[in-house]
Amino acid sequence: MIYFLIPVYNESENLPELSKNLISFSAEEDKFYVFVDDCSTDGTVSRLTELFPENKLQVIEKDKNGGPGDSFNRGFNWILQHSNDDNDKVVTVEGDNTSDLEILPVMLANSKMGFGLVLASVYAQGGGFDKTSAFRKIISFMANMIFRALFDLKVLTMSSFYRVYSLNLLKRVKNKFDNIIEEKGFICMLEVLLKSIKCNAKIIEVPMVLKSDKRVGKSKMKIFKTTISYLKFLFSNFSKLRA
Repeated sequence: MIYFLIPVYNESENLPELSKNLISFSAEEDKFYVFVDDCSTDGTVSRLTELFPENKLQVIEKDKNGGPGDSFNRGFNWILQHSNDDNDKVVTVEGDNTSDLEILPVMLANSKMGFGLVLASVYAQGGGFDKTSAFRKIISFMANMIFRALFDLKVLTMSSFYRVYSLNLLKRVKNKFDNIIEEKGFICMLEVLLKSIKCNAKIIEVPMVLKSDKRVGKSKMKIFKTTISYLKFLFSNFSKLRA
């Protein structure tokens, strides 16, 4: 089984294209779609039930907005409770169509070769940005460079939502740390990456071009707020996760 895990917050306008791309994606395995809605107010949940087959869809609704980290953690836990096969894969993608599904066959092939975590990377050779502001590129590059140096990371990208996890890796992270993700904001992707490394995950990166023009509306990430969360994470977790 391939579980697609997608956190959403007011993505109603992006869902028709997203559903078309996900449903039409061809795979040998069965596909199942897990959406975690972060208290959307634009009809996102009702749109999901219209666009996806009922028997292939799980929508997890929250009582209050908790951020993408909280959404991912809830989704991972739901999948761990309902999966029956350690060979299952979990594909995490953006809800705004900026995750390029054309590279997913390569990512899944790497996962089947034994890589517990496959990262879609704008920094790997052949990857990059398209239609993204220079300011966001600089912030992203600096954050990745700083955290790579501080945590002695060998991977090039740390913050992308677009990844393929093996179910076995997620179980190991859960068993070792109790919570797969504790951080609520976008820093959650760095947290689960560092925890995966502590669990001796085999990790590989696949180049991807981030095409922001596929998104309807603005990114939900707030630069200043996210920067502060990165700094807080650094001060509170440096010794624990670097050791």
